[in-house]
Amino acid sequence: MRRTVAVVVRQSMAGAAPDGVDPREFLEAIAEDAYEVVAGLDLVTPVLVTGVPGLDHLVWPGTEVIEVPEDEPLAGIAARLDGDQAVVLSADAPDLPPLLIGKLFRELGRAQVSVCPADGGGAVAMAFGLPMPAWAGAGLDEDEPVAALRAAAPGRRMVATVPGWHRLRTADDLARLDPGLEGWDNTRALLSGSGLSSFR
Repeated sequence: MRRTVAVVVRQSMAGAAPDGVDPREFLEAIAEDAYEVVAGLDLVTPVLVTGVPGLDHLVWPGTEVIEVPEDEPLAGIAARLDGDQAVVLSADAPDLPPLLIGKLFRELGRAQVSVCPADGGGAVAMAFGLPMPAWAGAGLDEDEPVAALRAAAPGRRMVATVPGWHRLRTADDLARLDPGLEGWDNTRALLSGSGLSSFR
């Protein structure tokens, strides 16, 4: 079983940078942290899918970097991935517990698509077999992706969910980051270096 995990980076994610933090540096920090979560997993192939040029330096040598348009839909991303199963992960979840990626893959044993919902709507990550089912086009930024997928699925129980997580879509979402949680080292260093006391 060949499993791919694609970290999706979009320029719009830089908009969550707080005052005093360079948006490009913020974007690179969260993208690198999300990639590090994936690269540390066993038995998966990490891929960086990006609408932002010039991020090759964030990944380990040999990692495939796929450049796509900023608004590339999920189906277009999935069509570029190799393997038997894939997880597509939004890069604005730099502190995602690796266990949730494992749960997404595990759910594919009984469903065709599995979703990690995002607090406030959308999804943090989605998993599916490759090629992706034609009906599973709801993207990570769909308001209610689970409902949309279940409405489109040709049968019951084809869409599974795992526990949800949060994404950093605005500066206010940074309060969701837990300084006591391991990981997200680049984001943590950038925010603490900017003088934000809650991350020191």
